[in-house]
Amino acid sequence: MRGADTINESLFTLRQLEDFIPAGHPLRAMRLMVNAALVQMDALFCGIYEADIKGGRPSIAPEKLMRAMLLQVLYSIRSERQLKEQTQYNLLLRWFVGLSMGDAIVEPFSVDGTLIQAWASHKSFVHNDGQDEGNEGGDGGNFKGQGRSNETHASTTDADARLYCKGDNASRLRFMGHTLSESRYGLLANAQVITADCYAEREVAKVMINDARQAAARSGAEITPGADKGYDAQEFIDACVEMKVVPHVAKNTSWLRSAVPDEIAASEGYKVSVQKRKLIEQGFGWAKSVGRMRQVMVRGLKRVDQMFVLTMAAYNLTRMRSLAKIRLQAA
Repeated sequence: MRGADTINESLFTLRQLEDFIPAGHPLRAMRLMVNAALVQMDALFCGIYEADIKGGRPSIAPEKLMRAMLLQVLYSIRSERQLKEQTQYNLLLRWFVGLSMGDAIVEPFSVDGTLIQAWASHKSFVHNDGQDEGNEGGDGGNFKGQGRSNETHASTTDADARLYCKGDNASRLRFMGHTLSESRYGLLANAQVITADCYAEREVAKVMINDARQAAARSGAEITPGADKGYDAQEFIDACVEMKVVPHVAKNTSWLRSAVPDEIAASEGYKVSVQKRKLIEQGFGWAKSVGRMRQVMVRGLKRVDQMFVLTMAAYNLTRMRSLAKIRLQAA
């Protein structure tokens, strides 16, 4: 007998939201890690919000906001409006955020480097003294044959973006993202965004390496930072030696003599570091393809930095979940 194409809804249900989530779903392991990290941030959250004794309307729990923002990165959701819409009907998203089926939807608020395209166009890159006023109302629309640089021009859309070109890439308004990765598992220990600059990569790397050195000093571990050929400069090698770390920088012998000492390049640890250095590129690839960091949809250095750090934290969660699963299979 053919069944009727109808929906038989029950007035009550005894099933919990947890019952709808598959036992082996990847978000289950990630949620445990996220909750453990949020517990450690409790003191920070308490300092941001007024004490309960002062009264007032309770805010949306910051833990729920953080989980919602992570979902936006993990599932490549383009906007907060789409995140709200999908959380409305997706039980998995509701469960991860910490909402029941009847709750109102949360309203989310808004050592290597990689280029991040700014949310601004060439048309917004105009002369500082207004000399572009004769070109389509001063909007920079006609710039063919004109010399333009960051010293004489600025974006009217995002003042922190800089015109930058690396390698064979075309010049675009960009930011520069930097990360520090440990080489055993490829997990990111530090992430930061700065304005795009030719010499910024090595300067930021020094700061990140120094932070890692101070953290590792408690355990007595040796720091051997690996890096690509762009870091093969005498001043960077000297800075690493001064910080008492062993620079495992890829040698650049294309047109000048490498600054990496021969005794370091001949060591076994150097060969391992050069091979493991590729792990950091996986984080950049994931951030640009899944995390929407190829061209950010926020403006201003502070907001871009916040988005970059959040995206890299989401990458660490996916990486740790995968590593834990491999370890269980090996056991």
